Amino acid sequence: MASENWLNTDFYKVLGVSETASDADIKKAYRKLARKYHPDQNPGDAAAEKKFKEISEANDVLSDKKQREEYDQVRKYGAAGFGGGFPGGAGGFPGGGFPGGAGNFSYSTGGGSQGINIEDLLGGMFGGGMGGSSSRGGFSGGMGGGFPGGSGAFQQSAPKGEDATTSARISLKQAYEGAEVSVFRPGGSQTTARLPQGVKDGQKVRLRGKGHAGPGGAGDLLVTVRVDAHPIFEREGDNVLVHVPVTLEEAVNGTILEVPTLDGKSVRLRLPAGSPTGRKLRAKGRGFVTKKGTGDMLVIPEVQVPTDLTDEAQAALSRFLELAPQGNPREELFKKAGV
Repeated sequence: MASENWLNTDFYKVLGVSETASDADIKKAYRKLARKYHPDQNPGDAAAEKKFKEISEANDVLSDKKQREEYDQVRKYGAAGFGGGFPGGAGGFPGGGFPGGAGNFSYSTGGGSQGINIEDLLGGMFGGGMGGSSSRGGFSGGMGGGFPGGSGAFQQSAPKGEDATTSARISLKQAYEGAEVSVFRPGGSQTTARLPQGVKDGQKVRLRGKGHAGPGGAGDLLVTVRVDAHPIFEREGDNVLVHVPVTLEEAVNGTILEVPTLDGKSVRLRLPAGSPTGRKLRAKGRGFVTKKGTGDMLVIPEVQVPTDLTDEAQAALSRFLELAPQGNPREELFKKAGV
């Protein structure tokens, strides 16, 4: 939530707790309200969804020690707005109007023992910080952008909220095609993450402005993608890998294989006669599409040895082996191994 709204929203009231509530009290109140207004418990209820977002935003701020301190200071010293909420002149600042035309401005509590940097607290409300800092810890100089009393520009932005992390689990097909998925933000609210075509397992996708809230705007949300295994297809770099069973006849005589593809279609590839098990056939351009390029689909034929032969078939096989001796297919393997 932008810092402008911090002046107008009572997060304590949203959660139903006092301003002195402990971290445990805030956590307990949030959990109770989150269960009540969670979208899964109120499907199609726009009012409940809005309420859930409000309590999630309130929890984001109040459950973070640093943000809570900043929020309390903003409410204490700026709750009345710029029309007269600050001590001093008629315009809300000492001497009236905004600083820069009639002199410098600084503000301290407790007789100067604790300086409150209004620049840090409220600067982000205008898209930038206030002018130059005075020796007493306040700020001085002109105000730009058409404000009365000076011509100076804003110099420093208020701090943004911290980045947050979450994860998204998708199928291999979604990784192949790209997908839009719902992910959780800090506090339990949800947002949509657009995952690019070809996204990989473990890859992080950054969602701008979806992290923890802060005076200068929210930080980012880093989504770690987890890709589930597929029962048929595998990923090898940017290539799609699939093992395809073929009969002994197809392996010996050759054939045209029709193979399913990850996008739900199919491709036809020629299996040459006498192709050994493990030889890869390549379907160009049917792999994962990424910024670096497009992969292929690699098809690995696997010969299925016939089983449960009849006596007649077993006799025919024995006769075949007499006519076509197989030799020792591992002889070359041992030679290469140096055994």
